[in-house]
Order: sequence, then structure tokens, then C-alpha cells
Amino acid sequence: MSRQPQAAVGAPLSRVDGRLKVTGRAMYAADHDIDGVAHAVVVSSAIGRGRITAIDTRAAEAQRGVLKVITHRNAPKLAYRDNPASGRFPGRQLRVFQDDAVQFFGQPVAVVVATTLEVAQHAADLVEVSYDAERSATDLTRSPAQAGPAPFALPYARGDAEQALASADVRKELTFRTARNHHNPMETHATIARWDGDRLTLWDKTQWVIGTQTEVAAVFGIPTENVRVLSPFVGGAFGSALRAWPHVAVAALAAREVGRPVKLVLTRRQMYFTVGYRPAYEYKLTLGSTRRGRLTAMVHEMKYETSRYEQFWEANKALGQMLYAVPNVSQNVQIVPLDVSTPLWMRGPGYSNAAFAIESAMDELAHELDIDPIELRLRNEPHEDLSNGHPFSTRRLTECFRVGAREFGWNRRNPRPRSTRDGDWLLGTGVATGCYDVFRGRAEAHARLDADGTAVVQSATHDHGAGTYTSMTQVAADALGLAVRRVTFRLGDSAMPPAPGQGASQTMASVGSAVQDTCDKLRQQAVTLAVEDERSPLHGVAPDDVVVRGGRLHVKGNTSRGETYRQLLARNDLTHLEARGSYAPEPEAQRRYSMYGYAAMFAEVAVDAELGLVRVRRMLGVYDAGRIISPKLADSQAIGAMVGGIGQALLEHTVTDHRDGRIVNADLADYLVPVNADIPALKAVYLDGEDYRADPIGVKGLGELVQIGVASAIANAVFHATGRRVRELPITAEALL
Repeated sequence: MSRQPQAAVGAPLSRVDGRLKVTGRAMYAADHDIDGVAHAVVVSSAIGRGRITAIDTRAAEAQRGVLKVITHRNAPKLAYRDNPASGRFPGRQLRVFQDDAVQFFGQPVAVVVATTLEVAQHAADLVEVSYDAERSATDLTRSPAQAGPAPFALPYARGDAEQALASADVRKELTFRTARNHHNPMETHATIARWDGDRLTLWDKTQWVIGTQTEVAAVFGIPTENVRVLSPFVGGAFGSALRAWPHVAVAALAAREVGRPVKLVLTRRQMYFTVGYRPAYEYKLTLGSTRRGRLTAMVHEMKYETSRYEQFWEANKALGQMLYAVPNVSQNVQIVPLDVSTPLWMRGPGYSNAAFAIESAMDELAHELDIDPIELRLRNEPHEDLSNGHPFSTRRLTECFRVGAREFGWNRRNPRPRSTRDGDWLLGTGVATGCYDVFRGRAEAHARLDADGTAVVQSATHDHGAGTYTSMTQVAADALGLAVRRVTFRLGDSAMPPAPGQGASQTMASVGSAVQDTCDKLRQQAVTLAVEDERSPLHGVAPDDVVVRGGRLHVKGNTSRGETYRQLLARNDLTHLEARGSYAPEPEAQRRYSMYGYAAMFAEVAVDAELGLVRVRRMLGVYDAGRIISPKLADSQAIGAMVGGIGQALLEHTVTDHRDGRIVNADLADYLVPVNADIPALKAVYLDGEDYRADPIGVKGLGELVQIGVASAIANAVFHATGRRVRELPITAEALL
């Protein structure tokens, strides 16, 4: 098959859906106008653990417009069948209104359904719930830990770490802590549910329509094909919409009980209790090194919070195994079951917590040995993945640091901490490594080329800010040889060809490869039709000698001999051509190569010498992320992640009242996130290249990678500015005074 000219891929195109968003015509979950819709408001528990002893709904039910109040006393029993396809965590998921148990503060204990939102809100305030409260445990540092779920938390070892530490020239024992973080997307979670007989349609905020479809079908015990999930636009999620949370089942249950469509929108406060969060971590790291900075051993002991009813897991061991050439490594991962809701993956899951510990420790070691922090990392650069002996598909981390050092002006740095000032401000610079796995999943796509020379391509994938509409349009346009404006990409519908959830940076590699395969097949159909058609100018030409550009098929190197798609289809009395394609990761490639994306993160901070206030002045990220499909979208990802990393490093911290599990800063006034005034000069650089060992289109994924190492670089810059090492995130003024 001939290789197509690339006109759209690699071009810094604006988002194809941008006009819809800025004009307010993009339809998010709660925006859909469904005839006859009623409104549901959840009543949340006011204790952290115990049982419901009584619920008085009489005052609520007496309100004009209230259709029903549903609690565990009158809710039907739901099937809650096992559903491995949803990627559930080990344990027993929360089952709404199925018993009187309260497992965490903010748990749904009732739902009020009314004709208007205002009536539902007022009636929900009138529901009185009595409890038999028990003492709840919500503090990671004061509760016992246990082994994490297999296989994700199995202990790991190579060499003899304890013996290597005993004989090391330098030994450092360090403990790092990271606070719980909440996703806080602009769009709160929302679901509209409508039953048509035994068929259910959901308009839902989700990053995985297929996962929500299978999960809701399992909850209600109905065939998967009886559930359709629609999610064309998502107003940010950062991982919080990667599973179907209890409110989705509540909306569907309420709609079935009242016999009409129901809309349920969580409040901002409710977002802090029932839709996940990045769990708090305690990470103990012991490392050994020679005086010349060669790492000899690392021991990683980490624990993080989870709910009692499910065992949350995330990938947090990889960096400790493969990032540096350490011959002796041991790792132990534990979970701490608490009376809290289940965490969920948040941008850079697991890796960002591990990177904070490892990259801070590397900076401490560099300072003790009087070695430049970049040089220390380069001295410990591995030639292969020591966790499995595989060669890297690509690894250009050394180049990332060299390019970054030049762009950032690293050589102008005075290495002595607290040596550079700007008036009352202490200035510091720091670096850190970023690294994330190359995840891919099976995906399918469908494409249709119409007689007017336009194409529609679709897949059940998502766009929660990454720019999927645009990037997939670019891939499809080049594969079909059409202008971008002639291609429409559709997504967010479980009735479309299946795709994995939009998380773990897998969408571009997975769905993009499926779109490439689909559109290659469709183009080849047209080429075959032309070369076999005696009336075509291309009759008799070898198919591999035909390319398509601007909707016109022509002989490679001879643009005068050819015809358009429109001419070809019209002459053959065809209304359209269509094809379905797919992509699945090649197991053999995974067994032969170690596949990761890499980043070198640079940060400059200023710290007020008297007040301890930290301000980020500039940041630079240099990335080895394979082929960049859309530079403008890539910049959006990288800069957004730097903003998120600033929040993780300096601001974001969920505060829990451990007496009852209440989150005391469950709003955007008290849970601090970066705002425009906090954001300085941010720059991203991408190394030219591709990784065709990873996938057919040569990409590595960017969304998670760009978050990892950001907080570490800021923390290292704070040390350089102040001479004070803070091993707990966020870094507060109190910690620096």
C-alpha cells in the first residue's frame, strides 16, 4: 500500500470543535434537553461510618412537585452482577440504597425526584436521617496497612538491596508524603437517564462509554445492548470519569421508579465525596550510592489510602524498577483501608507520586555528593530495562536533558543553595525526570466516504480536553487524502465501534491506530475500484502507485493522470464506500521491548525570604513522546499539566476532619488550584521522532507523561532557592519558615 502524503498530521491546527465550545453549542451531559425530564437531588450521609436508624421523608414528599423520595427502605433490589469488563477494583462496590450501612461521609442515602430542580433541592433539605454512628478511621498515618491487591502490589526484588545498602559509600533514608488531591474539573458530574421499555439511554459525563454501558447493565441485570451511553463532550475529568460512580445508577433507578427521564447533577461539594481522588501517599525511600554518584541500591516502601469496601490500585512501581541503572532494588506496596470512598486515577496516576519521591531523592543525593543534578541522572542512565532485560523501544532522556539545559540556561545556575536573590526573593532552579508507560488497548473505528467527497469517521472514544475530535480528524484526513474540512469525526456513543477509556494516555495510540487502519482500508477500496475500472484514468495502474491528495486519486509522480473520489463514485453509481478497521497491541512487541515516554522538567521559583511564599517563575518541559500528531494540542496538554503540577506542588490539599470524615475544604474557595496570576512562562519542546515499535502511527501518548516530574522539579527548585528540603506536598509557607 502506498504511503500517503502528510498534510494534516504535524500541522498546528486549531480545534475542529473549538467554535462549538466558544459559542456555547457544545452539549455537555447536563445540557441535553430531554422531553419530560424530572430532576433528582442526592441526600448525602452526615456521618463517616455507621448505620441509618430512621429516615423521615414525609416533609419532603409533601412538597408540591415532588414525585418520589427513594431510600433503602423503598428501593427495589438491584442485580449488581459481576462485571469484569468495567475494570472494577477488588472488593464489593458501593450498592446504592440496598442496605442501611454508611461507609463514608457523603455517601448517597436518599434521592429526591421532583418536577423542578428548585423543588428537588428544597425537598432534599427536608429529608431527616438518623444514624447510629461508629468511630470512623480516615487518617492514613494512624491506621494499619495491609498488602495491596495482586498482581499490582506484589513485592518486587532484584539483587540484594539490604546488603548493597550496608556496604554503600552513601546511604540516605527518606520519607515523603503527598496529600490527597481532587480532580476538580470545570464540569461537575451529571447523568440524564431515560427508559424506553427495558432499554436505557444515558447522557453521562464519562471517559469510557463502553465501561459505563457494561457497568450499568450489570447493576440492573439487563443485556448490555439494552444500554446506550452518550457523551459527546466532557468538560474536563483528569481521570474522575473513568468509572460509573453511584450517581449514575441513582439516576437510572430514579428514572425507572418515576416513569420519566431524570437529570441528576452533582454539586461541587458532592464531587469531593463520591467521584474519586488522588489518594494520599507515604513513600519511604532508602538509597545507596558510591561517592561518584553510581546508584547501588534502592528500597521503596509505599502505602496509600483506599476504601474499606474496595482495594484501589494504580501503577506505582515502574519508575523504581526501570528509570535508573540500579542493580539492587526492592519494593513493597501496601494499602490502608479507611472509612472513605474509593480513590480513582488522577492525571499521572501512581507515577507522579513515585516521581516526587525518587526525583527528590536524586536531588538530595546530588547535593550531598556535589554533583550537578543532571549529571547525576546521566551517570545512572541504563542501557536496557533492568526489570525485564528488554531493550527500550526508544529512550532519548539524555537528549531531553541536553536540549532542556540549553533552552533553560542551566549552565548559568549557581549550584549553591540560597545563593541567588532578586530583592526580597530567593531564586532557585530545579530539574526532574518524567516517565510514563506506553499504554494501548484494542480499538475499532468505522469510516464512510460519501459521493460528495466527504467522509465521516467514528469510534466510541472520548474528548475530555485532549482534542480527540481534532487529532483523529487529522489522522483520517491524511489517510483518506482529504482536506481536514472534508472529514467529520464522531465519538462518545456506545453504539459506535468500541474503544478503551480515555485514560493512561492510550487514546492516540489505540484509537488513532484504528482510525489509520480503517481509513487506509477505505482509501484502498477506492484505489482498487479505480484501477479495475476500464473507464478510469487509473485503469491498470498498480495500486501501490496510486496516492490520494485533496480528494483526488492520481499516479505517484504524475498528478495529471487521475480523478476525484466524486468522479469515481458517481461513474460507478455508488452513494458511498465504507470500511471498518481495528487495532490491538501486538503481544510480541510488548515482550521484546520496554516502551515508555520520557521528559526532562525544568523549573525556576522565587521564594519570599521573609514570608515563605513560593512563586513559579518559568517552566520548561522537553519530551521524548514519539510522533506528535498535533503540536498545538500537544502544547495544550503540556502546559495544562504544568499548571496541574504547580497545583500539586504548592496548593492542592484535601483537608479532612478525622472525627467524622467530613472534608472541610470541599469547594473551590478553600481547595486551592492555580489561577492565571499563578501561571508564569511555560514552554514545551518535543524531540522529533516516532516509535513504530509501540504502534502503527508511531506515537507514545502525552497526557500523563507531561504531569510526571513537574511537582518534583518545583520541589527541587524550592530547595535550591532556600536550602530547606521539604518532603511533603503541597509545599506551604509554614514548611519554609
